[in-house]
Amino acid sequence: MPYLQLDLPRSISPAQKQRLARALAERYADLMETAQHIPAVCIRDTTHSGPFRIEDGTIREVAVLMCDVRRGRDADQRERAARGLIELIAGETGIDPLRVVVEFTQHEATEMFRYGAFAPEWQSGEASANPR
Repeated sequence: MPYLQLDLPRSISPAQKQRLARALAERYADLMETAQHIPAVCIRDTTHSGPFRIEDGTIREVAVLMCDVRRGRDADQRERAARGLIELIAGETGIDPLRVVVEFTQHEATEMFRYGAFAPEWQSGEASANPR
């Protein structure tokens, strides 16, 4: 973990998905102070079948980025991350930034298992200590 799940209301090519997945992992790692190899990224395009949100009584397509992350970052850091990830998604897909939703679910480190062990607790600066 973290696991970044992006649901898009439009299709993008496999090459665009790979480029966006790499960019999301890199941006996330930078903003959330972790190593780039740690985030797993899934991009699902739903081709006009959602996700949706009601705005002023009208149903609108939105993009939703779910971020399952380890506990430890304060609200300011998560806000900076959300803004940076929204900027990236909007720039890569053309979706209005106000129609990109980011949600964080925070977990204890022992709820995440990777590379054959439970994840360590998050600590600022772990990116430089774990370069993989």
